[in-house]
Amino acid sequence: MIVQGAAAAVATRSFPILGANDSVNLAVVGTGGRGRGHLGYFADVPGTRIAAICDVNQEARERASAIVRKSQGHVPREYSDMRALFEDKDVQAVSVATPNHWHALTTIWACQAGKDVYVEKPASHNVFEGEQMVKAARKYKRMVQVGSQSRSIGHKRKAMAMLRAGAIGEVYMARGLCFRRRHSIGHTPEEPVPPGLDWNIFLGPAPMRPYTKNRFAYNWHWFWDTGNGDIGNQGVHEMDICRWGLGEYGRPKSISSSGGKYVWEDEQETPNTQQAHFQFDGSEIVFDVRNLSSPSEGSSVLRGNNYVGNIFFGDQGYMAVDPYGFQIHVGDEREKTHDEKTHEERIWDPRPHMANFMDAVRSRNQYSLNADIQIGAAAAELCHQGNISYRCRQHLHVDRETGRFVGNGIANAMLTRRYREPYVVPETV
Repeated sequence: MIVQGAAAAVATRSFPILGANDSVNLAVVGTGGRGRGHLGYFADVPGTRIAAICDVNQEARERASAIVRKSQGHVPREYSDMRALFEDKDVQAVSVATPNHWHALTTIWACQAGKDVYVEKPASHNVFEGEQMVKAARKYKRMVQVGSQSRSIGHKRKAMAMLRAGAIGEVYMARGLCFRRRHSIGHTPEEPVPPGLDWNIFLGPAPMRPYTKNRFAYNWHWFWDTGNGDIGNQGVHEMDICRWGLGEYGRPKSISSSGGKYVWEDEQETPNTQQAHFQFDGSEIVFDVRNLSSPSEGSSVLRGNNYVGNIFFGDQGYMAVDPYGFQIHVGDEREKTHDEKTHEERIWDPRPHMANFMDAVRSRNQYSLNADIQIGAAAAELCHQGNISYRCRQHLHVDRETGRFVGNGIANAMLTRRYREPYVVPETV
C-alpha cells in the first residue's frame, strides 16, 4: 500500500536543509471554500511556491489551478488522490483543508511520506486521531501546525501574557462563547453523484452513504460522520484560548454537556445549542454554543450577530477577548483598566500563522510553532469530550493519565470510530 511505501521511504530518504531564503514547495489538499483561502493566503507568504493541488472534485481542482496560475504564474500539478500526491518527491509540505474526518489520516500519511503539515482546525475528528497525529509528527520529525491562528494574532498573544502577569489576579474560570448565527439546512434528497466527484474518497474513513447535497460542501459539519458540530468548528478556536488563558494543559477531571437542536426541523444531527462544563483542579471552563439569535456578553468589545470570544474571571476582575480586541475590568466597581482594539481588516488573517509554519519548516524547530499539533489536538480533545457527554447524556469522569472515561464503555467507544477500509487511522503510525 502506498502509505507503507511512504513510511519506508522516509526512513532512508535524506531531506535538504532549507535556508532562510529557500522556497518551499507546498501542496494544498482540499480546495473547497477553506482550501481556496489557503491558496490565496499561502501565495502571500514569502518563499512559498504552491507546487500541487489535490481534491476529489474535478471542478474544485480546475478552479484551484486557475487561482494558482493567476497568483503565482505557474501551473500546479493536480491530484485526485492524496496518496499519489504524497509520492511526489518535489513536494516538501502540505496544507490540509479537507473536511474534519480526513484531517488525521491526511496528516499521518503526509508525515510518513516526509512532508511537513499545516492542518486546519479541529486537528482531529475524534480523540484517538489526535493522539496518533502527535505520535506521527514526533516519530517522523515533522513540523505539524494546526490552524488555530489566534496563537499568532498580536492582541490575543498580548492578552494571554497579561493574564499570566496577573492582570486580573488568580484566574479561576474561562468562558468560551461560540454564538454563530446559522440557519436550518433543510432536507436534500439522495441523488446521483455529480460528474467529476469521487464520492468514495470524499467519505474516506466515514461510512458509505448515498450522496446528498447536505452531506457535501459546507454542511458536512453538521453530520457526526464527517463533522463535529459548531463546538468543533468555530468553537475549537475559543476552546483553545480557554486552555491558553487558564494555563490548564492537562485533561479535565470531569465533563458534562447538554443542549439540543431546537426550532429547526431538518437533517442536521449536531446541536444548535450546547453548553459544556469542564472541571479542573483549581479552575473550570464553561463553554456556550448557540446558532440562534443571542445577546452579547462580557463587554462592548464583543459585538455583532456572529459573536465569538472569551471571558476570563479572576479574583480581582475579568478580561473579555474577541477578534476585535480585549478589555480588562477590575474591582467591585468593574473599573476598566485596559481597552485595546485591533484593525478589523486583520482580525481573521491567518497569514502570520502560516508564515510561522513556513519559518519552522526551514528552521526544523518544532518549538517555534505557535500551534504545534499537541496544542491543537488538546483543544480538539476538549470539544470531542463535550460532544461525547452530550451524545451520551451523561456526566463523565476522566482518567487524566490515559484520557479514558472511568467506568463508561459507551463513552470510551466514542473516543474513536469504526473506520472504513482502506481509510483506517493506524494503531501504529
